[in-house]
Amino acid sequence: MENYFPILMFVLVGVAVGVLPVAMGFLLAPQRPDSEKLSPYECGFEAFEDARMKFDVRYYLIAILFILFDLEIAFLFPWATIFKDIVATESIKIFGFVEMLVFVAILVIGYIYAWAKGALEWE
Repeated sequence: MENYFPILMFVLVGVAVGVLPVAMGFLLAPQRPDSEKLSPYECGFEAFEDARMKFDVRYYLIAILFILFDLEIAFLFPWATIFKDIVATESIKIFGFVEMLVFVAILVIGYIYAWAKGALEWE
């Protein structure tokens, strides 16, 4: 159980750092709402369109592609951290490297496909 104590402390400190400033601001800040503070405000002027207007689907497509490629690239970091161990082990030296080459090849194929379909173009 003592092995998990540092993790528990890390979680508690993280929650405290996130919650305490918000709670202190709520408790200590003056609460004096008026009509100007409660009015909608956007970029220095009053909002002139409905907040529920339709967005172009390209915004969502670019966001989804960014998340997709960003998460896939995040899988490279654990591999990079143990790369020295992979290379040092004779039995998996080639397998570990080829496996990551296949992964990167799939990423490149996906990127080329998205580029060829025009998903990255903005008019």
